[in-house]
Formats: sequence, C-alpha cells, structure tokens
Amino acid sequence: MSLTWLKANSEGKLTKQICKVVLDHFEKQYSKELGDAWSTARDILTSPSCWQYAVLLNRFNYPFQLEKDLHLKGSHTLFQGSSAYFPESLKCYLSRSPDRMPSERHQMGNLKKYYLLNAASLLPVLALELQDGEKVLDLCAAPGGKSVALLQCAYPGYLHCNESDRLRSRWLRQTLESFIPQPLVNVIKVSELDGREMGDAQPETFDKVLVDAPCSNDRSWLFSSDSQKAACRISQRRKLPTLQIELLRSAIKALRPGGLLVYSTCTLSKAENQDVITEILNTCSNIMPVDIKGVARMCSQDFTFVPIGQECGLLVIPDKGKAWGPMYVAKLKKLNRV
Repeated sequence: MSLTWLKANSEGKLTKQICKVVLDHFEKQYSKELGDAWSTARDILTSPSCWQYAVLLNRFNYPFQLEKDLHLKGSHTLFQGSSAYFPESLKCYLSRSPDRMPSERHQMGNLKKYYLLNAASLLPVLALELQDGEKVLDLCAAPGGKSVALLQCAYPGYLHCNESDRLRSRWLRQTLESFIPQPLVNVIKVSELDGREMGDAQPETFDKVLVDAPCSNDRSWLFSSDSQKAACRISQRRKLPTLQIELLRSAIKALRPGGLLVYSTCTLSKAENQDVITEILNTCSNIMPVDIKGVARMCSQDFTFVPIGQECGLLVIPDKGKAWGPMYVAKLKKLNRV
C-alpha cells in the first residue's frame, strides 16, 4: 500500500475559526491553573496546522507495507523499549511532523488497517493493563477508538461497550465493525444505557473499567462555530464535574473488589480532572489511588506532562514537537472486602 500524505495545513484546516468566547474563558482559567505551561499549550491548540496524528495499526488486518512506509518516513513507535504497561501486540507510530494520513473508509466486510488518533489517548488504555480473559467495561465508549485500542492489547473474556447517546452509539458500532473480526465481536456487547445506571444494572461484574468521561473537550470547543452555542457550553461546563463524579460512582459499583478503574478526559480543566478524583477518594472508603508515575517515565520522550500533585494522575499538555493531549488519566483500585 502506498502512502498518500495530507499536509496538516491543508485548506480544510485553514478554514477553522477560533472561537474568541472560548479562548477568553480558557485564557482566564488555564493561565491561573497552569502558569507558563498554558502559553505553549495555547499556541498549539489554536494552530491546527501543528496538530499531530498517530497511526495505530490494526493487528487483525496488519498493514506490513504501511509499517515499512512509516519507517521510511522516519516515524517511530510509541513507547520504545519493554514495559509492564506496554503489550507487544499494540503498534502505534508517531511522526514529529504534523503530516496526516487519509482516514480509511468504512466498508462492510473489510477490516481497516489503521486508526488515526491523538497518541495521548492511548495512555488510559495502557494504564488499564488489560489481560487476556478479563471482563472489561468501557463506560462512555463512543466513538470507539479506546475500545479498538484495548483489543490491540489483549483478548478480553467479555468487553461491554456502553454509549448513552444513540447517534454516537451507531458510530461506535461502525468503528467496532471496521476493526474487529467477527469471532471477537461475539465477546463484545454494545449498550445504550445511561452510564450512571450501569453500577446498579451490573454490580461487581467487571475486572477493569474505563471511564473516558464526557468533558469540555478543549480542542473542539476552541473551534465552536457558533459563539452563542459556545457561551452555552461554557455555562454548562460547571455541571460537568457532577456528571463525571456520578459516572465514577456507578463505575465503582460495577467494578469487582480488587478490580482496577481508569478515569480520563481530554481537557486541561482541574475541576474535571484532579478535583473529581479528589472528591471520589475523599468520599469512597473502598477506593484507593494507584501510582502511575511509571507510565510518565516510560513515555516522557513523546509527551509533555505537567505536575498536578496527584500520584494517581497524569496530565499531558500539548507542546512544540509533542502536540499530543490534552489528556488527563487517573487510576484507582477497589479494595477487597474485609
């Protein structure tokens, strides 16, 4: 397969307009929360021509020729070297430049060879440390990239992908059909339950739970086309931590004692990240934090992390030549009953 590269500064990219309402709001909040790190992050987030796209190869339809082409282009694999966190079956290629490959079209009966993604979105997947045969819940699963990445890591005994929004759930199903072979699809269930009800519906069922929560997605919000809609989003932003905490409480109920939970967002907001986890740790006596500083050490060459004062949490901030993130990840463990 030959590569056709699309430059990130293509016409489509240049038509994006920054929403001043959102930028002003971020400026006020993030300069306070992140200090000097915000100015670099702001420069990247407001310049789509700098954005980078990683290429996650699909082990179920492995593109050997594409891999050769990526090597020739100077791309390198994410997390070079061995690590307990990083399974050999997951292959993701990064380029230092903001070139972007075209996405493959969905074709019934044909598995796609690769998935384009923000490389930092693999951190929650790796932090979950999925093992063969485990029961896994992806509570807010659409559009499905993290579910696909989980299946590159191991063969779960059962994977439950939940998405409450009907349109997004359809997108999730299509993503799974595009990347996962039929025998494995048989161990996957897709549901449209309100995530806050999952804990009561399936108590203590899962070995691992991923909560990639609805959040104020900094990248997309900055390019809101309608300033009135943007102002409404900003006002709704205050309510998001309540939803995120409710989703986490439900996920904890669904997790078996001794099981692991990973929480993630794609925002820099402290209220939606550290504050949410602090609230859970302060109010759930059966939950303890799990130190994931080892993940940061393993991939510091590819990502820029900012200190957040939480050993169980990491925050990836976009930087020059490392335009990945925003991505917040925290890892928790449910204690065994005494």
